Amino acid sequence: MTQTLLPLARSHQAFERATKVLPGGVNSPVRSCKAVNAEPLFIDHADGAYLWDLDGNRYVDYVGSWGPMILGHRHPRVLEAIEDVLMKGTSFGAPCLAEVELAELLCRIHPSVQSVRMVNSGTEATMSAIRLARAFTNRQMLIKFDGCYHGHADSFLVKAGSGLATLGITSSPGVPEELSKLTLSLPFNDLSSVEKAFNDHKIAAIIVEPVVGNAGLILPKDGYLEGLRELCTQHGALLIFDEVMTGFRIALGGAQERFNIAPDLSCFGKIIGGGLPVGAYGGRQEIMDMVAPAGPVYQAGTLSGNPMAMAAGLAQVRLLQIPQTYEQLDQRTGRLADGLTELAKNSPIPFQVVSVTGMVCAFFTKSKVVDFTTAQTSDTTTFASFWQTMISKGIYWPPSQFESAFISLVHSKRDIDETLAAFEEAVAAADAR
Repeated sequence: MTQTLLPLARSHQAFERATKVLPGGVNSPVRSCKAVNAEPLFIDHADGAYLWDLDGNRYVDYVGSWGPMILGHRHPRVLEAIEDVLMKGTSFGAPCLAEVELAELLCRIHPSVQSVRMVNSGTEATMSAIRLARAFTNRQMLIKFDGCYHGHADSFLVKAGSGLATLGITSSPGVPEELSKLTLSLPFNDLSSVEKAFNDHKIAAIIVEPVVGNAGLILPKDGYLEGLRELCTQHGALLIFDEVMTGFRIALGGAQERFNIAPDLSCFGKIIGGGLPVGAYGGRQEIMDMVAPAGPVYQAGTLSGNPMAMAAGLAQVRLLQIPQTYEQLDQRTGRLADGLTELAKNSPIPFQVVSVTGMVCAFFTKSKVVDFTTAQTSDTTTFASFWQTMISKGIYWPPSQFESAFISLVHSKRDIDETLAAFEEAVAAADAR
């Protein structure tokens, strides 16, 4: 049965305090819930598949810290690993064995990765990867795709997804026009536009979310990723897979395993830290040998390879290697996606369901979603109404039409069935408005 939620008095008070000292009251824009005409929930604690707010309300969590909580919150093995390191110190500013062990694990799981540099976030990983790609190719032009989000580095804030799409921001002030001109943003799933770009420019690299997770959820068409690989090889450019979201989620080896594509560079984050701040980029040895101190491309970080983050990441990745893990995750995802697809058949409001192992999105549109343009046909007003009902039913769905929901290994059948029941009520309530 759906719980009766308490009024959000303490969350409201916390938000009022936050607006006085934090821009917009938050430290990352999508958390603001501005797009769904609501105030953000302030979370007190989490466990398994659930969150509890400051007022004591429990929610089934489909945000999962935006992806890394694939094992659920507070997994005992991850906590034990952090506690063991905590007794030795929180940061050394010097090498530790765990960073070597995690790097070895990343290389073993991803055949395209022969050398890795640890960083502190997905943004650090992607911005470092494009600097390296430009240095390796001695070219400047970068191709990205509309609706893909690769962090908030200047080169990426052109027709980006995630918080920019949520808030309707097409680019960001403060990004020099000269730098913006070095980034071409093209339609996802359209190989002809990429071919034309290669004919018109000397391209250093293509960076792509192989499964777009920051414009809702958009799957690559058959042959699309293969086409990108072929064009990069043909023209001497590097192919960079941004696996910050898909890495260790849609398969153990991420999108490159699922689609059998070998990128030149790969970017990781979120999951390889077990919930702690971490990122990494890696690829072919000859490319990575250009990174300082082995080579001239400078990149550094005092907290890179932080012992607590490395220990948490090692614990999580080792658990993800247990046989049948991804079959179980796929079953849970399928139960939710199939249930939503069935609801869509008789829904008073049209919506499209897109899913891949560990990720689900419902677009409130009649159109089949194949790129950012079709994703933007979604009715965000309807989504906002839908979200408000879902939160009132104890379901913490991502507070943006342009974000994916994340499934964990600890979401139970009961959790998913409760979600489906709430979803049906939320759509009906949105239609009634």
